[in-house]
Amino acid sequence: MSDDERGEEKELDLSSSEVVTKYKSAAEIVNKALQLVLSECKPNAKIVDICEKGDSYIREQTGNMYKNVKKKIERGVAFPTCLSVNNTVCHYSPLASDETVLKEGDILKIDMGCHIDGFIAVVGHTHVLQQGPVTGRAADVIAAANTAAEVALRLVRPGKKNQDVTEAIQKVAAAYDCKIVEGVLSHQLKQFVIDGNKVVLSVTNPDTRVDDAEFEENEVYAIDIVASTGDGKPKLLDEKQTTIYKRAVDKNYHLKMKASRFIFSEINQKYPIMPFSARALEEKRARLGLVECVNHELLQPYPVLHEKPGDFVAHIKFTVLLMPNGSDRITSHFLQELQPTKTVDDPEIKAWLALAVKSKKKGGGKKKKGKKGEKGEGDEAVAMDETTTNGGVQG
Repeated sequence: MSDDERGEEKELDLSSSEVVTKYKSAAEIVNKALQLVLSECKPNAKIVDICEKGDSYIREQTGNMYKNVKKKIERGVAFPTCLSVNNTVCHYSPLASDETVLKEGDILKIDMGCHIDGFIAVVGHTHVLQQGPVTGRAADVIAAANTAAEVALRLVRPGKKNQDVTEAIQKVAAAYDCKIVEGVLSHQLKQFVIDGNKVVLSVTNPDTRVDDAEFEENEVYAIDIVASTGDGKPKLLDEKQTTIYKRAVDKNYHLKMKASRFIFSEINQKYPIMPFSARALEEKRARLGLVECVNHELLQPYPVLHEKPGDFVAHIKFTVLLMPNGSDRITSHFLQELQPTKTVDDPEIKAWLALAVKSKKKGGGKKKKGKKGEKGEGDEAVAMDETTTNGGVQG
């Protein structure tokens, strides 16, 4: 279906209970996939094997849904599993030939997404590969990202503006003597659209400008927070590390190389809309063909970025539904116990954290029991904020 055809239909949003169910089903799968990936993160485990297990789980679980419906429903991986270690900021999802393994003490950033019928749930989480509580600057940076995420959850609500969130998350990071990483965008999610037009900027600077926007009821957002103990200005060190791409649907070009045409045809068939990993393509041919596709802007690359060696980087990403009764954070995972060196004393940050996520229903009506697998989505957010109000420590 072309974008024009889709535009002529009524845009589906959270006012449809079926849409809410699909978002929550995608979230349930990606939360469990994250749990699986975390269980595979052990010293000497190969990163590529872990990424492949995350993607396989999502494909398998989504494949079991909507099998017997008349109209085919697209479903599967919405963002390939990435496992970015230490000062690597994002998008590390290596090819099958990569031999990189995890080591004790590594700081791991896991990032992944699932969709059902184009309704996308993404999640990002940070974990230190060690026993016992996380201390020192590593604890500071994880607490900074987590507390910023909790504040964002409370400020991404109808009537608030995108720049309110940008300013707040920078203030939170500064309280932990950390920086929010530049160039990270939190996007509105729509059906089959992982990077909607409404955007929250991580850091305001002269080079990056986005339109002012106000959040509205029945919208969905992927809130993406990356914090660093470094300067927060990551660099692309090696283009060969880039393995994740997305088809730029508005661009056309007649490719010259046979390898490029072959790969582009495969991408159009298998991955017409969602980001994909080059690991899913035939490796030698892909390396040749992808270059021409990227040079002519047929594909949008997701580069692997790095802070300086020795910098600690933490990533928290969640999907939030702006429901009539408040915000529903549908993706998350509990953190390890953190013992940061800093505590949050700023009254404005404390006031943000004290804001309710859900609005109380009039008449004190009983909360309906959720379907199996939906329980705890609101509760988890509450459990997460208890960790942040005492400086990110989780008991």
